[in-house]
Parts: sequence; structure tokens; C-alpha cells
Amino acid sequence: MVSAMQPTIASSPPIPGLPRALLQAGLLSSAQLEILNRSSSTEKIPFIDALLKSRLLDAMALAQFCSHTFACPLLDLSALNPQSLPEKIIDARLMQSDRVVVLSRRGNKLFVGVSDPTQTQSLDQIKFQTGLSVEPVVVPHPQLVELIGRLCQSTEQNLSEFIGDDLDNIALVDESASNTSSDANNSEIDDAPVVRFLQKILTDAINLGASDLHFEPFEKYYRIRFRVDGVLREIAQPPLAIKEKIASRIKVISRLDIAEKRVPQDGRMKLAVSATRSIDFRVSTLPTLFGEKIVMRILDGSQAQLGIDALGYEAEQKSVLMAAIQRPYGMVLVTGPTGSGKTVSLYTCLNILNQSGINIATAEDPAEINLPGVNQVNINDRAGLTFPVALKAFLRQDPDIIMVGEIRDLETADIAIKAAQTGHMVFSTLHTNDAPATLTRLLNMGVAPFNIASAVNLITAQRLARRLCSCKVPADIPHETLLEAGFTDSDLDGSWQPYQAKGCERCNDSGYKGRVGIYQVMPISQEIEKIILAHGSAMEIEAQSRRDGVKTLRESGLLKIRQGMTSLEEILGCTNH
Repeated sequence: MVSAMQPTIASSPPIPGLPRALLQAGLLSSAQLEILNRSSSTEKIPFIDALLKSRLLDAMALAQFCSHTFACPLLDLSALNPQSLPEKIIDARLMQSDRVVVLSRRGNKLFVGVSDPTQTQSLDQIKFQTGLSVEPVVVPHPQLVELIGRLCQSTEQNLSEFIGDDLDNIALVDESASNTSSDANNSEIDDAPVVRFLQKILTDAINLGASDLHFEPFEKYYRIRFRVDGVLREIAQPPLAIKEKIASRIKVISRLDIAEKRVPQDGRMKLAVSATRSIDFRVSTLPTLFGEKIVMRILDGSQAQLGIDALGYEAEQKSVLMAAIQRPYGMVLVTGPTGSGKTVSLYTCLNILNQSGINIATAEDPAEINLPGVNQVNINDRAGLTFPVALKAFLRQDPDIIMVGEIRDLETADIAIKAAQTGHMVFSTLHTNDAPATLTRLLNMGVAPFNIASAVNLITAQRLARRLCSCKVPADIPHETLLEAGFTDSDLDGSWQPYQAKGCERCNDSGYKGRVGIYQVMPISQEIEKIILAHGSAMEIEAQSRRDGVKTLRESGLLKIRQGMTSLEEILGCTNH
């Protein structure tokens, strides 16, 4: 203990907080206080650390003094179980920097462990962040420091379980300005374990062939799922405490506003997987009850380079499609639900037509695949750059081929059809169940029948079915079930064998590896044109297309079963009868 030396308070300069209390109580002299302040400033450590380091006062005596002087309860942390403490109430960075920890919550009151009850600024910050009243509880300083270290180390160790070592060849590329990148380096999201964890997750997604990543916060846990071959699969449940850091890191790299958490945001980011290859991600945030859900769609431009043979078209369908896209003008429409591969099909066609003597322009919301040699425009409704505005601009730019990401309204449809009628080849998409329904959808939009009949060359409806892994096994399917699915008696001649999924290490026990396209390729024949001009129904158009030899989606899927590519369950699940 320090010898009791009565200081002359009147001659001392104003001293705030704990040092003033110690001085008034006679536990420190003015000279000792000056030495401690100088040591704190020189070594850049808090005053309380300098005091305990000097051994002028021991930790327990200091805690008892603070409890008595400032009328706060005293708690010994040695018997406390860290796992019983409330989680996710205050940020780990605040806990470390201000040496505070939430011990318990009772109603709208927080009990916060501190070694210096005079640090009112920290307590006020907790009150502001949580909206709860705060009651300080004095704990011995070494115990507090040890507890905070254990809590923060536990979070980092839990995170490191998900992180591998082979991350040297990949890097998140920040395409924003250098100032933004510099600011990010100084902010709380520049957390090395979180950065490495995110790189690990993105790399695993690419290696597994995932199409989407879902980062989902819930009340008790944080979940990460991949969509692989069209099916969501849970990959990890990292510590709940890092959900804000992951969200902030993704938003900074995607050039989103990290302070805005009340409204959805959209952005893009890039992952460099090698010196010559990088993969883009389309990022979407959504405020939910327990935090921001983030979905990232992988946009791998190499998919457009695969060629039309890799998409799964039958020889006859491929021939019809190639003849349609090679025509000098007209419209080719691709239809199907979200995630059915429409964009890849369109870009594959554009890649075939992409030559130095052809001017190609696309308008998308947003552009998903970067194709060199093609003039790509991102739609921006807020800025007034809508599909009709972009189309009108294209027509003044001497185009040969125009691609519209989606026909959503009558104005877009009218401009696209007029472009197809005036010597341009137009590609676009719609959301309908099959090819015949696309024509009636255009009619329902208000497009004149004679415009549809004269402009549309071909409509392709498509689905994606999971491809059976090499571990597939023969399936024993009753004859009646096959007939009910759509096979005819002549099809069931015993010359082929249906297969079913089994599961192995290569396919993660799912039985499926990759996907194959199923198509309904319907050219607009003269007979179908007559039905359109007569305001015919989708059923009449479908009946005529069957007479023209067009296979339905179900029939194309059954052919994939005969070829051993997929299972009956997959075809029944992704096609309408």
C-alpha cells in the first residue's frame, strides 16, 4: 500500500475520474500521479495498467476501492463460466478497446463489468448502441483482461476451424477507388480471420460448382449455404459474432454502403483465382429480422465459352436453333423460370455470332457475363436508363444484333419487335412455362398479333435437370410408372436401362454431379403464324407445334432418361406433363 500522504487539492490541476479519486483518498501523491501519467503516455497504455504495473496498488485493493468509492457492486470473475455470458450485445472491438464486458441482462438493464467505473463514455456508448440502461459492476482488472481475451480468442478459434491454409493463390479484388480501399484497411471490417474465412468460402463454392451462396443470420445461429446443381446445401455455421464483420467485408468489396442496413442493396465483386482467371459475383443484401441476409450469385464467364454442344441440345434442336440465329433479322426468345440457364444459352448464341464484322449490343439488369467484343449496358432505373431507353439508343448505334435481358412490359416488347422487323436480330427472355405460352403472353401484354407473327423466328423453353454421377445404378421402375411419366409402349422395348442416384465421395453422396439442359425448341411455322393472327390460345399453338414435330419439355426430358443422363425423379420434378 502507498503511505497515506495528504495531498493539497487546491494547488493540484483538475484531474478527472479514477486518478482524482485516488489522489483525494490519499492513495497516490501528486508526484506519483505525475509519474504514472507520464508512463501511461510514453508506453501508450491506459492509466489503470500503468498503476498496476507500478505495484503502488494491487488489483484487488483497487477493485475494492472503486466499489466502495463509486457505490458499485464488486464481482470476482474467477468462478464465472464465460459460456454463460450473453452474446452479440456489444461489439468485440468495443469490448477490447474499452475493457468492458456484458455480464448479464435483466429486463431492460445490462450489468457491465468494468475495472474503472469512471469510464462513463464507454458506458454511454453501450447504452446508445443497445438502447438499454447500463449498471457498472466492478471486477479486478487482471480478471477482466483475461476474460475479454478468452472471449475474443474463442471467436477467432471457432472461425479458424473453417479456414484452410491453401489460400495463397486467391484474392478478393476491390475494384473501387483507392481511397475506398484505404478506408477499408483502417476500418473494423479489415479483420484478417474474417477475410481469410470469406476467401475460403468463395473458393469452396467455386470448387463445388455452386451457382449461389447464401449468408443467413438467425436468432441463435448463422448459416452459410451453397446452391449446387439447383439444390441448397448447408456448408457451415460460423460463430454468430462474426455476422456483422462478414456482411461489412462483402459490402466494402462490392462497393455498397456499409452504414446502410435498412434497405436492400445490389453490387458486384470479383475473386481472382489465378493470374489469368477471375470470377465475378453478383451481390444482393436484404435486411431481415436478425441481420442482413446476403446472396451472392457466381457469374463465371467461362460458361459462355463452353459451346452449344455442352448445353444439352439434341442434334435436331441444335440444327433448328442455329438456323434461326443465323438469320439476318427477327427475334429469338428464351423462356423459363429463374435459374434455368437462360442467360448462358443467350450468351452462347452471342458468342457464336461475335465476330469483328458484327455490332452486338446488350441491355441487362445487370450484365451477368462479361463477353469481350460485345457492347454491354447495365440498366439503371433510378438514373432513367430503362430497357426502352437503352433499346432506342441501340437503334441509333447501327446494331446488327441486340440482346434485351428481359421483356417486362409493352413498351419494351414493342421496341424490340420493331427492331426485329427493321433488319436487326433480337434476342430476349420471358418468364413463361413453355414455348407456346410465350406467344400468348406477348398477346396479353398488348402486342399486336401481326407484329408477333412477323417478328418472332423461334422460341426456346428450357429447364435444368441434375446430371447423374458416375456412381449411378440401374433403377427398377414399374412399367406402369414409366407409361404414366410419358413413355410409350414402343419406347419400352428393353433396349435401354433407366438409372437412379446412389451417392459417392465425388458427388458428396447426392448421386448427382452437374446439370444438363432440357429444351423445347419451337420455330414459328406458317401454321402457327395463322393461329397467332386468329388470336389462338396456347393450347392450339401447342397442338400445332406437336404436329410440326416439336418435342415438349417432358418428351425432351424422357429422352435424357433413355440416354442415362438423369433420373426419372429429376424429370418429373422439373417438367410439366
